[in-house]
This record gives sequence, structure tokens and C-alpha cells, in this order.
Amino acid sequence: MEATHLGNFYLKNSNPNDIALIYHDQSITYERLDQNINQYAYYLASIGIGKGDSVALSCYNTPEFIYSYFAITKVGAMVVPLNLMLTLDELQYILMNAETKAMIIHPKIVEKLQLNPSSLKKGLGIKEIIILDETVNQKIMDATQRNLPQLDPSLTSTLLYTSGTTGKPKGAMLSHENLLENAKSCELALEGTGSDIFLCVLPMFHTFGFTVCVLLPLYVGNTIVIHDSFHPKEVLESIQKYQITVFSGVPAMYIVLSQAMKASPQPIRSLRAAVSGGAPLPMEIFKLFNEEYQIPLIEGYGLTEASPVVSFNPLSGVKKGGSVGLPLLNIEVKIVDPSGNEVAVKEVGEILVKGPNVMQGYFKAEDETAHTIVNGWLHTGDLGYIDHEGYLFIVDRKKELIITRGLNVYPREIEEVLYAHPSIFEAAVIGAPDLTRGEIVKAFVVLKPGEQLDRKELSNYLKKHLANYKLPRQIEFVGQLPKNAAGKILKKQLK
Repeated sequence: MEATHLGNFYLKNSNPNDIALIYHDQSITYERLDQNINQYAYYLASIGIGKGDSVALSCYNTPEFIYSYFAITKVGAMVVPLNLMLTLDELQYILMNAETKAMIIHPKIVEKLQLNPSSLKKGLGIKEIIILDETVNQKIMDATQRNLPQLDPSLTSTLLYTSGTTGKPKGAMLSHENLLENAKSCELALEGTGSDIFLCVLPMFHTFGFTVCVLLPLYVGNTIVIHDSFHPKEVLESIQKYQITVFSGVPAMYIVLSQAMKASPQPIRSLRAAVSGGAPLPMEIFKLFNEEYQIPLIEGYGLTEASPVVSFNPLSGVKKGGSVGLPLLNIEVKIVDPSGNEVAVKEVGEILVKGPNVMQGYFKAEDETAHTIVNGWLHTGDLGYIDHEGYLFIVDRKKELIITRGLNVYPREIEEVLYAHPSIFEAAVIGAPDLTRGEIVKAFVVLKPGEQLDRKELSNYLKKHLANYKLPRQIEFVGQLPKNAAGKILKKQLK
């Protein structure tokens, strides 16, 4: 096999006849993938899109997302992947902030948001709105070949807007090199093989979904089975049908999958690696997959600003439940106190990350960048510690730390106790304002179908496992918890 390129990313393996993508049972070879990316790139170049331009991409998990993404990078422009759950107002802010020159959009999204392309162009100064309907698809396939630029891998490839837990979202600038180096490190951590088959159900617009479920398998020369969205029954059917070997998801997906697997008559034998990230993995789910189902479920840690993966539990070696594992190759991690001094082993502090995966900075936000990246170290805003064997443990988000009567309470610790209760399906813990304590602990609980549990029973259970100051003073039973498109619980919407 010879090295080739998709967009501005080189791939180490690329047999033209191998299957790159499977979507709705339709197979696309690496040769066809490369041809389609080139046609998209020729079309973009023909309408004046080139080096340094920002191109927004609003598309479901489809082959067209992949064609568009790599084509944008191939003409030297920056991809601005858009979260499909954002409102029109939120989208407009990102489009304006990113100085978007063109927008590629799936026709169903135009219909869903009731977008008027002419108004969008006029109001935001966007030169081109490219709706991927039959007419545009024909224009793309008819685009004539042209010379495309040879690009520097240090150039910004992707402008990925963070979820904006505080204030407006910020655009993390990720270079071609940032993303490719992270994919290469992930390949080593996951012990990648040329025969792996990945299932991509995480949204491609999310950095976890793109790097681990798209860029990594394409770099290695694997096959990707694409799902538009997450439906547990369909996921299990695909795993069996295509003999999926690598699956990546967020904890909420594994919680639902565990229920579906109990009802399934067929055990899963093909998976050699299941990866969890994006939120803390409950210990009960970790044990269920690794011990009962005999599926190696490993938890990892990452963030948008790190392209995104920082660490994984090793597939071959000790997997520590509750830990997010060991730093990937060429990535350094240290824990510091509020003064920036490195702390002792097992002492909690802020997690700092350094390596080729760390973003170039925030777009048009020099002050924010200077505050976040100091002497090459990315300040993550996450709290954690490192044990004697170098394993990283996440305690909580710095911003989610609850301080009650001067005592630190970490929501994740309480959530672990809640998840261990046999009647609880999901849980989230936040801090609520209180006049006398400053903050109190508040828990939101979703029960499993058919289960019953009242506040008194739950409080008595918690008292057996938690110190008094950590106990939730408020417990609210809810039908569901708010989540983003990647399945991460949105605590900022809980009150």
C-alpha cells in the first residue's frame, strides 16, 4: 500500500479497492472517496473558495460530510463544523464570528431551521450558500479539474467552536498537524490494525466523533460504517451485521446499550475495543462491559482544544475503573495548584496538557488564548490527580466544583454513588445557591423504567455512602436529562 492524501491529510494505507465507507448498505471505496473529495474541492475552487477562507459545514453523519470536510481543507480553507442542535441565533453568532465566506448545508437542515438562503447571505455577508441538493450535486460532479494548493500542515484546518459553558462559544483553531498527530497517537493507543471496522454514530461535527471515528480509521485504511444518529437496536444490528471491531460513544450511549444488550439474544463477539469519552463513565457500566459482557470498554479523556484525545486506558495492560488512563504518545500531563505549582502524587489540582495536539489558540481572542495556553501548557479547567503509576483521574470540572460552607464537593463523586443504585438510570449533580451555606448539593435523578424510589429512600441510601456535607439537600426526579448532540449531559440547563 502507498501513502495518499485526502484533502490535506495524508493516509498511511490506501488500497484503492478497499471499502472506506458504508452508508445505508452502500459501499464506497477509497478510490471513489478520493475522487468525490477532489470533485468537491474543484467545485469550491471554481466559486472562489481558497486559502484562509472559513467555510461552515452543517450536515448530518453522511458521506457528504466527509467529502465536504476534506475538500474544504484541500483548497486551503478552514472548516467550521456546526452543531446541529444549535438555534438560528446561536448559528448566526458563530457564522459572524468565524467570518464565514461560504456555507455547505444539508437540504434537510434548511427545511428544519426554515432557513432562507438569500436572507442568510445578505444578513451575514456569506458569499455562497451551498445546499447539497441534486442540482448542486450535479454541479459538483461536473466541476472541471484544476490545480489545488500545496499546503503547510501547520495551517489551521478546523475552527471548532466550544460549547460555551461560560459566555459565548470560542473557536478553537486546530491545524492539520494537530488533528493528524492526535489520530496517529490514538491508533497506537487502540492498537489499530488494517482490518478494523469502525462504527461511527457520534456526530461528525464533534471533535471526538471526527478524530476517533473518521480521521483515525481513514488514516489507517479501515472501513467506517456510518449511522445518521444513535438508536441502540440499530447499533447492535450493525455490530452483528458488519462485525464491527471498534465502537466509540459517550457514557449515555453505553448506559442505553447495556439495557438493549440484556434484551438481545445474540452476544457481541466482534468488538475488540469500546471507547468511552466526553463525560465521566459510571463505574457500574465499566464493570458491566469488562466483566459481564467481556467487551474491553476503556475510558479516555479529551477536550476540543486538544484535538481532542489526551489519554486512554490501555487496551493491553491494566485498565483502572474510574481512571481515564495514561497520556497518549508525545502528550504530557501535569497537575498544578492555583499558583501554577505542580502538586504531589494523588493531590487534586488543575489538569494541564502539552503536546502536538494542543490547539493553536482561539480565533480572534488573543486574551482568552493567552489565559488558556501558558508556556505551551493548555489549562483545561478540569480538576484531577495522577496516581503512583501515572494514571490520570478526573475529579470534576473546575467550574462545576461545589463549595458548601467552605468545603469542596465534587459532583462526580456523588454521581458515582447515585449510579450504583439499582433503580437509577441516569443522574446529574450541581450546586444550587444557598444563603447560609453559599451552595448546596442538588441531584437530578432519572429512574429505570418500572422502578420506584422516593426522596426519603434515596436520602437514606446516600447517607450510608457519603459524608454529611456531601449529601444532596435537594433531590429532583425527572423524566430525562438535557443533552447535547454528542450525548453529554448539559448541566448548565439544570436549575
